[in-house]
Amino acid sequence: MVNWYPGHMARTKKILKKNINLIDLVIEVLDARIPASSRTGEIDDYLVNNEHIIVLNKRDIADKSITENWLKHYKKKEQVSIIAVNALQKSKIRGIENIINEISREINNKLQTKGREARSVRVMVVGIPNVGKSALINSLIGKGMAKTGNKAGITRGKQWIKIGNKIELLDTPGILSPDLEDEDKAYKLAITGAINMKHYDPEIAAYKFIDYIRKINPEILADYYNIDINPTEHSYDVLSLIAKRRGCLMSGGKVDRIRAAKIILNDYQKGKIGSISLEIPPNEEI
Repeated sequence: MVNWYPGHMARTKKILKKNINLIDLVIEVLDARIPASSRTGEIDDYLVNNEHIIVLNKRDIADKSITENWLKHYKKKEQVSIIAVNALQKSKIRGIENIINEISREINNKLQTKGREARSVRVMVVGIPNVGKSALINSLIGKGMAKTGNKAGITRGKQWIKIGNKIELLDTPGILSPDLEDEDKAYKLAITGAINMKHYDPEIAAYKFIDYIRKINPEILADYYNIDINPTEHSYDVLSLIAKRRGCLMSGGKVDRIRAAKIILNDYQKGKIGSISLEIPPNEEI
């Protein structure tokens, strides 16, 4: 489906490996709508002697009850600190700051018992593209020092950011490479915006999205787009109905499927269709 591995991801790996021994705490940012698909096995290569926080970002556009189950899942499975946030709202990340402060106290207590001076806790934030890593950093520092945007992989270069007297934050190009070998994961990453649209066929992604949503609740698309959907209709036909409702027509009345697909994906990525998660945790872990 997707053949995509930007050069800056390879550079990021080098930066992470070079700096990991300097880091006390790794903040791993996941998309709350697809926690499993937005998590990469690469993280295990870096977490050796580091404290670890998992952040489920974009909780405002994920299903609340499903996010709660993911929190329980990771607390049980990983035995790490985990929190769900909307990184665009500073008031929503107080919990992360509290966890960082607690870890800072623990680190400095250990240093003082060894007769060493207290210091800032050194933090690194990691995640695949477009999970909101830079938005989280901006909220933590309270300024727009790290460039953010909706395009996957927008952050460039290496920055150390001082946050008060307690935290030094390493802002990497931040990008762990997503797992594109699994087709289902790859489509979910595309649908949520982790992969730039130029690297995949939006029409196929839209069909996949329609199939996902109809399994969750067949009425969601019918209600949002004000269309009548026959339960037996193929996603191909549902896309046509949405295209016609949104005026996505070419000369001769032919449906503009690409335009309609982009509208559908954009509507979901912006949370317009609703707060919808595409993954649930394994049943045995809930």
